Amino acid sequence: SGKSTLLKAINRMGDLNPEVTTTGTVIYNGHNIYSPRTDTVELRKEIGMVFQQPNPFPMSIYENVVYGLRINGVKDKQVLDEAVEKALQRASIWDEVKDRLHDSAIGLSGGQQQRVCVARVLATSPKIILLDEPTSALDPISAGKIEETLYGLKDKYTMLLVTRSMQQASRISDKTGFFLDGDLIEFNDTKKMLL
Repeated sequence: SGKSTLLKAINRMGDLNPEVTTTGTVIYNGHNIYSPRTDTVELRKEIGMVFQQPNPFPMSIYENVVYGLRINGVKDKQVLDEAVEKALQRASIWDEVKDRLHDSAIGLSGGQQQRVCVARVLATSPKIILLDEPTSALDPISAGKIEETLYGLKDKYTMLLVTRSMQQASRISDKTGFFLDGDLIEFNDTKKMLL
């Protein structure tokens, strides 16, 4: 009902699909991100995205986490090593994978894969993290770990979380927007909305 489309509009993911037509404006830092002058690569450095389905790349855990750094020209091994450890710690998965960083991320459980995807976004130090139902494909225990991770990150990052679970919104978010048939119906402090 428009929630995922909104996230994709903020990150200009629609640009990747030739069948998508976008009209209107999205203002970020005082600028319309749909202006022809917008550098989408730079925009996506600042606005990271975690998708509904865990989508680790078919490479090692380490290479998944440093992927964004490498494509942005970071080559220093010490910088990459430090970024991997820091991102995996922030994503609450370091202790589970620190001894197998060079194993394939595909071999991890779904919940672990999703936390590696969160770490991959964190490694690039975005200002905003977009999360499109990041727990919907996970079992309750894995979903709980993702929620704990997000709760621990909310003071450091601006996050937009799409969820169908009002309970999840109440546990994680400070503000909540309610969409119905693609329209934003209400936006307020979560505690006021979910009384």
